[in-house]
Amino acid sequence: MQRSAGILLPISSLPSPYGIGCFSQEAYDFVDWLKEAGQTYWQILPLGVTSYGDSPYQSFSAFAGNPYFISLDALVEEGVLTADECKKANFGRKADDINYSRLYTERGRLLRLAYSRSDIGHNEVFTAFCEKNKWWLDDFALFMAVKDRFEGKPWIEWAEDIRLRWQLAMDYYRRELYFEVEYHKYLQFKFDEQWRKLKAYANSKGIQIIGDIPIYVALDSADAWANPGLFQLDQENLPTAVAGVPPDGFSPTGQLWGNPLYRWEAHRETGYQWWITRLWYCFELYDVVRIDHFRGFDEYFSIPYGSETAAEGHWEKGPGIELFRAVEQALGKREIIAEDLGYMSETVRQLVRDSGFPGMKVLEFAFDSRDTGSASDYLPHNYPVNSVAYTGTHDNETLVSWYQTITDAERAMVRDYLYDYATPEEQLYKSMIALILRSAAATCIVPMQDWLGLDNSARINQPSTVGQNWRWRLKKTQLTKKLQKEICLLTTRYGRKNWA
Repeated sequence: MQRSAGILLPISSLPSPYGIGCFSQEAYDFVDWLKEAGQTYWQILPLGVTSYGDSPYQSFSAFAGNPYFISLDALVEEGVLTADECKKANFGRKADDINYSRLYTERGRLLRLAYSRSDIGHNEVFTAFCEKNKWWLDDFALFMAVKDRFEGKPWIEWAEDIRLRWQLAMDYYRRELYFEVEYHKYLQFKFDEQWRKLKAYANSKGIQIIGDIPIYVALDSADAWANPGLFQLDQENLPTAVAGVPPDGFSPTGQLWGNPLYRWEAHRETGYQWWITRLWYCFELYDVVRIDHFRGFDEYFSIPYGSETAAEGHWEKGPGIELFRAVEQALGKREIIAEDLGYMSETVRQLVRDSGFPGMKVLEFAFDSRDTGSASDYLPHNYPVNSVAYTGTHDNETLVSWYQTITDAERAMVRDYLYDYATPEEQLYKSMIALILRSAAATCIVPMQDWLGLDNSARINQPSTVGQNWRWRLKKTQLTKKLQKEICLLTTRYGRKNWA
């Protein structure tokens, strides 16, 4: 396997004058920066439409894209917005923070203005896009329009006729909310147009995109509303059980995610058609797909609906390798990364081996007693070639803060393993990055915050908390030539440079 390296940076974390990273010039500049840094991969987080809590892992759709990422500059170039209108919008004052409440109101106002001036109904390319994607777009656009009509309430709280998708109600709302439905289709059209252009540019520079998908869909999603038979819902379309993970060293009550669980027997009866379609669509958008919580395909944690914590849950059997054999038969061999972190069992390990997908190796887990997995699996000398090595993920502390928060004994273990007792603590993160780069793992991905040596003020997410997550943004001044040269030097030294 060819050795390679990449950087993890969410689209939302890119620099931008408009409140959040998006498909603007700054994204193209970052692709150029990655290329010069010798990288092969740009790993991002899910691109879905975010809901309450702003988590990209809780989206209103498994297929729709986030309108926050639409470049306003591109809309100015089209003539549907003016530069002055965009400059006057108040997205918040901090360049390194995303103010989601400001974003919701200001971006929404500008995007509606752009739609009103677009005359999109007479655009043949738009019409063709809607026809090609109607299999998911019609339900999604109607879902969003009805959701607005019900003042943002979850669909399980809508009026019975539309909640249960009675035909008369469906016809009524399609007529009544025609322009609202068209507005949401317009947003998806613009998202798709701009994302495909950015991805094509990245690919032309030898940069591949690693996309990321959550294993589950959100309860409040067009997917669950439109396909209730595929999920563990009762006759009133309320969940009987929801997803999460059991208590561990990081969370004494576990994590209660609240996603509806799949009714796997229904998926099996269709030959796993929904999953095949989902992954096919992902490979339309990304070069490589990381599937979050891969262990859930072997066994998933089932928590009774209405529980206050995950402590009452239990393990159930998932579809196993049968699902991925069906996917391979339909789509051929595709590049998938199995996020096999968390509580590991021999059956999970066997599923990863049987799939042939590379698993994930996270350096922090090798020295942290809070992790419930096998520490030796995460020591770099044990990394198999068919794996993807990380210093940490979007759910972990940054490398710098992690080293400060582990115990004295664990810090001593890090020093012993590095056989390095001289490097000042504030520079030790560089030694740890070099450690995974020289491992046998075919691919290494380092979060941008770790390359920058930032503390937890730049942390992306702290699981089981809400309010301060998904907010960090990179400042343009942090993407220096000096750092680029340093990354390229290390990447080249350990045989991972992209020579394309």
